[in-house]
Parts: sequence; structure tokens; C-alpha cells
Amino acid sequence: MRQVTLETLRDRFAPSDRMPLVFMGHGSPMNAIEETDYTRAWTRLGQSLPRPRAILVVSAHWMTRGSTLVDVSELPRTIHDFGNFPAELFAQQYPAPGAPELAREVTALLASHHAQEDDTWGLDHGAWAVLKFLYPEADLPVFQVSIDMSRDLDHQLSIGRTLSQLRDRGVLILGSGNVVHNLRAMRRGGQPHDFALEFDALFADRLEDRDFAALSDREGLGPLLNMAHPSLDHYLPALTIAGASDARDALTFMTDSIDLASVSMRSFVFHSD
Repeated sequence: MRQVTLETLRDRFAPSDRMPLVFMGHGSPMNAIEETDYTRAWTRLGQSLPRPRAILVVSAHWMTRGSTLVDVSELPRTIHDFGNFPAELFAQQYPAPGAPELAREVTALLASHHAQEDDTWGLDHGAWAVLKFLYPEADLPVFQVSIDMSRDLDHQLSIGRTLSQLRDRGVLILGSGNVVHNLRAMRRGGQPHDFALEFDALFADRLEDRDFAALSDREGLGPLLNMAHPSLDHYLPALTIAGASDARDALTFMTDSIDLASVSMRSFVFHSD
């Protein structure tokens, strides 16, 4: 696999203004078909974001082991990766084109992270359920990069650092998950669990301090991490976005409430000040 550098990427994408980084707390799939405070905020965010040349999505719902897969399909399918929801949700489509040439460049860029091409995935609901509000016309090239669940937390920071150079080539990097995601502890109409409030606040504080090492320190986060994330899939995309940021970025938080007592809907954007 050939080495990919900024010069190689320049052949594909001319220099652009530096693109922001976006992490979306996507929550329940029902947000895709309901008008909520979250979806209204997502729509407003989409209206304020620049128009990228392509969108790279790291979603909690594409998990792999031992490799990082990159979707190179020309027309990514809309994946309905959930059950026991209304038919209206299963009818949702996000017919955006893929970005196969760029996706192959990204596969080479991530060679040191055991990246491989894949043409079987598409767009899972972590991607399309928020993209439909950010870019409702579905006319921008989109592709996903998987999460290697066999690696530790700092691996996703490293993935983000490697991908960060795409920002200067018009690529919007979008992470989709939840800062707190404990489905076992969900309760409708109840007050947020103490552990959810505590971890959400801890994450926000460390992110503001740019203390990404603390956010990827499994031992240091201790039992609180396990309560907030019985499985780490929804946490890792936030680390990808953190890893792609640098000291030039300003940080803006949005939709920072706890839904269903144990799901943080916190979203955030790193952007030029």
C-alpha cells in the first residue's frame, strides 16, 4: 500500500479553509423521525457549518476487531441497524453518494492502523440519523471509517491525529456516539443518574482542558467509565474527534442534557476561533 501524504491528498482535494470537527450525541434512533430539542439544534448546526467537499463519519455502530475498515462503496446503502421501532423509521433513506477515491486514499493514510477497504457497509443510523439534519439534501459524498474494538482508548486519539490533515482539504470529520451510553440504566421520565451527570461533566472539563490523555486513561477513569459505558463503542468516536483537534481550535458545546436518565446528548464542535 503506497504512502499517503499531504502532497498525495492535494492531488485529490485542493487546499480549503480549515474544516471544523463535529461530534454528535445521537441518542435514540427515534430522533431521526421526531422533532425534538436535539433535532432542532442539529438543524441549526447544519445551517452554520461550511459546505464540505466530503464527509468522513466515525460511528459507534460500525465496530470491527483487528482492523480499521474504510467504506469505499460508490453508493452507500442506508442501514437500519435497530429493531422494534416504527415502520416510518425503517423507511428512512439517506441516498448520499460515496467517496471511493478519497476513501481509498484514507485507507492508505491509515495503513499503520491496519486499515482495509470495505464495500459492504454503507451508512448506519449513527451516520444518517444526524446527517439528515446537518445536510438534508444528501448531495455530499459520505463514507464511514470503523472502530477497531480490539485496541485501547488512545488508539482512537491516534486515528484522529492521522485523519486531521483531511481538514485542510475540505473534509468534514464527524463522530457520532454518546458521551454517556448505558442502555441498561435507561428510564423514561426519570432524573439523570448521578454517574451519568458525573461522567458527562468530567468529560466536558477534560475536553476543555485539552487533557485527552486523561480521557483515554481507562485505569484513571476507573469504575465511573464502566458505569457510563458498559461497552465503549459510543465513547470512542468522541476520542477520534478530540484527537483530530489542535491548539488552534475553539470548542463549542451544544445539546448537553442527559436523556432517558443514562444517555448523554452532549454534542461539540472544534472550529476556528
